[in-house]
Amino acid sequence: MADPGQGMRVGLFATCVNDLMFPETARAATQLLRRLGCEVVFPPGQTCCGQMMTNTGYFKAALGAVKAYANAFEGCDVVVAPSGSCVASVRHQHAMLARGGGSAKLVDRVETAAAKTYDITEFLVDRLGVTDVGAFFPHRVTYHPSCHSARLARLGERPYQLLRAVRGLELLDLPDAEQCCGFGGTFSVKNPDVSVALAADKAANVVATGAEYVVAPDNACLMNIGGVLTRGRAAVKPIHLVEILAQTEEDHR
Repeated sequence: MADPGQGMRVGLFATCVNDLMFPETARAATQLLRRLGCEVVFPPGQTCCGQMMTNTGYFKAALGAVKAYANAFEGCDVVVAPSGSCVASVRHQHAMLARGGGSAKLVDRVETAAAKTYDITEFLVDRLGVTDVGAFFPHRVTYHPSCHSARLARLGERPYQLLRAVRGLELLDLPDAEQCCGFGGTFSVKNPDVSVALAADKAANVVATGAEYVVAPDNACLMNIGGVLTRGRAAVKPIHLVEILAQTEEDHR
C-alpha cells in the first residue's frame, strides 16, 4: 500500500499504563505507523500524562509530568498515542497546570506540544487521510467508546470508520455503548461499588452482542471490562483497537 506518512517524524507516546502493563499495544502502534511510512521515535524521557495526579488535586506533582512531556516530544512533527484518555489530558489539562505553576515560556511550550498531539485514530483519519490501513482480522467484534475518547478527545466516528475497513471483521453494535465502563481512573478506587456495577452492565452488554472481542481505544477501560468478563468466565476477549489495525493477512496464515 501507499506510504501516506512518508517523511513524517512521529513521536510515540506509549502512556504509562501501556508501557507497564500492555506493551503489546505500543508495539502494535509502532508496527502500524511504520507500515504507513512514518518514522517512529520513542523519546526515553516520556513519563505519565499526569492525569491521575491532576484528577485527584495534586497539581504540583502533575506539573513534573507536564514538563517531561513537553521536553520529550519537542523535536517531533506530531505526537501520537494509543489512548484517547491520555490525549484528552494533554489537551485539556497540561496548559492549565502550566499556567498555575509554571512560566509563560512553559505555557507556550506546553500548548505547542498539545496542539500536535493526536489519538492514533485521529492521526490516521485526519492527518494521513486513511481509513483502510491494510488490516485483516477475521472475527466478530464490538466497540466500546471510552468516556474520555468520546467526550473529551472527541474521536467520534473515526474508530468505527477504521474498524469497518478491516478485512474479515464483523462489527456488532454494542447496546448502551456510551455508558461508562466504571473505570474512570481514581473513580474505580474511590467508588468501587458503583464501578463494579457499571462494569457488570457493560460486560453483560458486550456478551449479549455475540462478539468474540470487545475493542476500545483505552486499555484501562478494557482492563476493567476484561476483569468482569474473566470472572464471569465469558468467552469474549478484550483487545485494543490498534492491535487489530496492526494485523494483516500474513499474521493469520
